[in-house]
Order: sequence, then C-alpha cells, then structure tokens
Amino acid sequence: MASRPVWKGQIRLSLVSIPVEIFSATKSGAQISFRQIHRSSGKRVHYDKVVEGIGPVDADEIIKGYEIGKDEYVLLTDEEIEGVKLETRKTLELVQFVDSTDIPPLYFDKPYYVVPQDDLAEDAFRVVRDALRQAKKTGLGQLSMRGKEYLVALRPCGNGLLLETLHYADEIKKSDTIFEDISDDEAEEDLLAVASELIKRKTAPFKAENFKNHYTEALKRLIAEKRQAGSDQLLIEDADDAPPRTKSNVIDLMASLKKSLESSGKSETADEAKPAAKKPATKKAAKPAAKAPKTAKPAAKPAAKRTAA
Repeated sequence: MASRPVWKGQIRLSLVSIPVEIFSATKSGAQISFRQIHRSSGKRVHYDKVVEGIGPVDADEIIKGYEIGKDEYVLLTDEEIEGVKLETRKTLELVQFVDSTDIPPLYFDKPYYVVPQDDLAEDAFRVVRDALRQAKKTGLGQLSMRGKEYLVALRPCGNGLLLETLHYADEIKKSDTIFEDISDDEAEEDLLAVASELIKRKTAPFKAENFKNHYTEALKRLIAEKRQAGSDQLLIEDADDAPPRTKSNVIDLMASLKKSLESSGKSETADEAKPAAKKPATKKAAKPAAKAPKTAKPAAKPAAKRTAA
C-alpha cells in the first residue's frame, strides 16, 4: 500500500512556490509493542475517560482546557482551535539558510521525505534541491502539522529533500547543572593517546544496516518460543466477547528568481516574523461540583478461550 502524505502544501522561496507532499521517513512496525491483558480473564484491558464523581463520559462530551490555576481552565472547542489561522499550515517559507553542519544534533527531532506534488512542480523542486546541495546549505522555516507549529530544516537527500523537525530553544534542557560535577581538568596525555588510537582503528564509514536491534530480536525469539509451547502460552479472545468500539501551478521559475534577486534589498531572516494570529476569547470553567459517590464498575466478563498455537 502506498504511503499517505502527512502534509500537503507548498515550499516558498521568495516569489517561487513549489507544491510538495511530505511523508514520514521512519516506521514504527520494526518495534515490539504489547497490549495489557487482565491476568485472570485473559481479556484485553481498555481505558475509559472518567470524570471524578461522575464516571465514564462519551468523547463528544469532552473539550480541551488550558490550566491557568488550580481548578481554573481556559476552555477551547475544536472549532476554535481549528479557527486559529497560521500561514504555515499550508506554506513552508524558507526564511534563512545555514551551513549544513551548523545545527547541533541536539536540536533534531524527526525526519520526513519531501517530494514534488506533480510533474509541473518537479522542475522548480530540482532547482531548489540542487542549489542547496551546491551551496552545502540547509534551509530553515516553520510548518504547522498535526496541531503544532514546528521549526524545520530542509536539505537535499538523494533525488528528493529531507525535512527534519527541530526542537525550539526553550524545549532544550540546559546542560550546565547536569555537567557541573564533572571536573574541568584535561585528560592525561598517555591515556588520551591510547583512546585516540582506539578511535582511529575503529573509524569507518557509517552504515546503519551494520547495527541490529538485539533487544527486539530477542523478544521475537521469546514470542516464537511461547507460541510453540502450547495452549498455556496462547490466548485468543472470542470476537463475541469483544467490547464495542466508539468511534500551483508553478510560476515562471527563472523570471521569479530574477525578480526575487532584484527586489531583495537585504537578506531575509527568521527575525522577520509575521504578526501572531488573534487569540480566541477565553472563559473560566465553573468550579467542579461536590464529589458524588463513585459508580460501581461493571462485573468482569467470562474468561477468554484458550487454544493451542
């Protein structure tokens, strides 16, 4: 099955706009994940959204609240949040360029592949890609995706572009207090020489395929062994007992590039930020009512059938 893009929009470089699609560059299927199972019944554990003193509530009864004090919230509906207009929801404007080695690894978060939306966009896409590669630069901008605005870095990757989300400065912990107990003394020369020689001998080109996830492989072997062990190790839940589920055209590239050069009296930087969108009105949630006695939990369902592998 073809991958679905996580974002569709345009990359803008001055007056040039390039329709693109963005795809996740990583996959989660390689990791082992577990479900929580009730030991005595063999049923899968599910979680209800519960209000203290009321009990379980439906999803359509829930709205978002930003806590401003104890038991005080600014309430926002999905419509109000969706109504916050950000240009970065559909446009990634490259506002600054840096050397590709200038961004500390600490800031990198998650990678995405970027491709042109169609054949008409490909020419402009390749020009930007090759210009970045030739200059050995990385473009910086901001992009809104999945309810959050990200700082992003854009650089060449094979025939396409690689977009990497970056942490904002206020998301990075300062290392001063963590490293403060480490001495400032330099390492002894003879020990440093031995360590340097070891590093030299083990230096080689990076190949990710040379490294395997030993923990995941060991878990897979354990799961296979328990499947072969027989009925005591395998649970199959009866389907009848399962709980119900709730539910641009691209403008003339050369003319645009020339016009951009003529009109740019000075370099564009990330400091030339656009005014923030107007905040929606806030309201204070009512204080919660006195606690009512908790409702009794429903009785456990009969145990799941056990079958052999």
